[in-house]
Amino acid sequence: MRMQRLAIVSAAIALLITGWLTGSVQAQLPGQLPGVEPLHDNGQDVTPAFEGWFKNPDGTFDITLGYNNRNLKEEIDIPIGPNNKIEPGGPDQGQPTHFMPRRGWGVFTVTVPKDFGTKKITWTLTSNGRTNAIPVGLDPRWEIDALKEATVGNTPPVLAFKEGGPSGQGPRPFTTTMTVTLPNPATLDIWGSDDNRNKGRNYNGPPFTITWSQYRGPGTVTFGKTKPEIDKATGHSSTTATFSAPGEYWLKAVGNDSSGDGGGGFQCCWSNAIVKVTVRSAGTQ
Repeated sequence: MRMQRLAIVSAAIALLITGWLTGSVQAQLPGQLPGVEPLHDNGQDVTPAFEGWFKNPDGTFDITLGYNNRNLKEEIDIPIGPNNKIEPGGPDQGQPTHFMPRRGWGVFTVTVPKDFGTKKITWTLTSNGRTNAIPVGLDPRWEIDALKEATVGNTPPVLAFKEGGPSGQGPRPFTTTMTVTLPNPATLDIWGSDDNRNKGRNYNGPPFTITWSQYRGPGTVTFGKTKPEIDKATGHSSTTATFSAPGEYWLKAVGNDSSGDGGGGFQCCWSNAIVKVTVRSAGTQ
């Protein structure tokens, strides 16, 4: 009997592994995997995610947050207000209102004062009929090295909106502003550099990449390229953004080095940048 049970368990494990590898777990084991749901293109909710916190040179702290949009295709808009709030001190503390499908790693930070202590802030999101809230604080177990990875000294890419101009580095978004008039697109230029340190000895990829996405805005944004090429000599990349309607938009660029999205689990090293674009109606002076 014991051998029979072991054989059944082994077969189930093998079937489960096969399902993971082929992406068809639900088809192979319908109704037998508690807590596992099939993925959906749309109709699912968005959950806030706490990525950790780190101390700033001035003694304040940055709490890093992301999200999980459980849809494969649906982009969800949740305006600032009762359905998208960070409290106390909000509801608006720089969080996104436009949520791309799947996981958004280290999307933004909330800065809290030196004496924050054991207090908490809570990010609440309501979407597709479901409310999710996550309280976050300075629990020592969640301290991260977002600006310097401990083992090899890797640091995030340095980003600038003008060659030789002011720059930003790390999860706290570096920002600039611009104005365009419909139907003209916005031209988005970024210059970047990286220390090219990585854990993989055989890594031969680019020092860093730039990925653009919509962060806020009343309409649809279409990018010329979401991942524009980067000039190896200057670190310059450029793309365009076209808008479906006038209004205020935030466009987000993420500079990832070899550690990848979310630092590959090490919570370092990436940099966020945001362009706040005022889009005017055609004929507006």
